[in-house]
Amino acid sequence: MRVALLAGEGLYPYLFAERVKSLGHALVVISFPGHDTRALKPLADAFYEIRFGQLGRLLRILKREKVQEIAFAGAINKPRALWEARPDWRAWLLWRRLKHHHDDQIIRGLAEEIEKLGVKVISPTQYLPELLTPQGVLTQRRPTKDQWEDIIFGYSMAKALGELDIGQCLVVKDKMVVAVEAMEGTDATIRRAGSLMPETVVVKVCKPKQDPRFDLPSAGVRTIETMLEAGAKVLALEAHQSLFFERERALALADEAGMVVVGVTHE
Repeated sequence: MRVALLAGEGLYPYLFAERVKSLGHALVVISFPGHDTRALKPLADAFYEIRFGQLGRLLRILKREKVQEIAFAGAINKPRALWEARPDWRAWLLWRRLKHHHDDQIIRGLAEEIEKLGVKVISPTQYLPELLTPQGVLTQRRPTKDQWEDIIFGYSMAKALGELDIGQCLVVKDKMVVAVEAMEGTDATIRRAGSLMPETVVVKVCKPKQDPRFDLPSAGVRTIETMLEAGAKVLALEAHQSLFFERERALALADEAGMVVVGVTHE
């Protein structure tokens, strides 16, 4: 099996690459300028760097390398990506064909172009199912009655905002929306909420129409550290539809601080 990884930054692409290699598959890594993917080079059988918007070159690489599966994993600096993009004619044709230019629409369009080559676009969780957030209270401390009410309120509000493809994270307190994630990312959203109100509830959910192969909401040690800085008390992640990195370390840190972490569903 020849597996390709379209790699952003962070732990996720490294874990994926490591798992693919441990299973004996060949790995083709495709990364972007300015994104730190050096740790992937020793694991790659072939390593390429392309600019954002070079769709034609991406497709040629996949065809040349006889790739059978490809996964997208890792953080992308969206403002930088938009600034440095160099669209080729294949990318312009895709852009003009899309009815909307939301993140999900763009990624789905990209996946469709790739699958025309006969390459299967997969979720990284196909190789890393253990990263999905389990359901239930994950910390020693359980939510209080008021915190449960905020979790339920925040979950429903986050799903409603997800219908508009705005973001995956919402911060609430006393059934009031304190901050909404947009292009700045989760950590900046949590910090902004902390400057407005203490002891908040942070909720991260999968958008209702989101393709689960791409850009699942995620959390990890850095999320807990940011919440501690901001004075947030509760993290609610959508169970089975979000990623939880370095879970053991993150939960130990949360327990030490008396925080609550819970995996929730629509039920």
